[in-house]
Amino acid sequence: MIMKKSHKIIYWVATVWMCFGMTYAGIIQIMQSPEETTMMQHLGYPNYLLPILGSWKILGVIALLMPKFPLVKEWAYAGFIFTVTGALASHIISHDGFKEIVGPSLFIVLITTSWYFRPADRRITSAT
Repeated sequence: MIMKKSHKIIYWVATVWMCFGMTYAGIIQIMQSPEETTMMQHLGYPNYLLPILGSWKILGVIALLMPKFPLVKEWAYAGFIFTVTGALASHIISHDGFKEIVGPSLFIVLITTSWYFRPADRRITSAT
């Protein structure tokens, strides 16, 4: 499958923005910033989850940006989707406003766009 130049641009723009956001979120979660700990308490989650989630985000970014290993990339995309849909659901269930819901929603769009437009060498191919 030949990738159009526009698809390549869409892929890299979505992927870079997603990776930047996940890296930033991962760092502030690992550092357990006061805003993050307050939010976790508000959502009803224990603060010890912050460095776990943050570490997984950093590892997911590394997996997506390194060459080869398409299966690992699929797992990273899945982990990101699980994380952000869980965050979105948690904010909706907690009756949070638009400000708290827009972030996870944007990440869902970026993750889905990156996954959909990923190049052939970053996809799992069948053995046939």
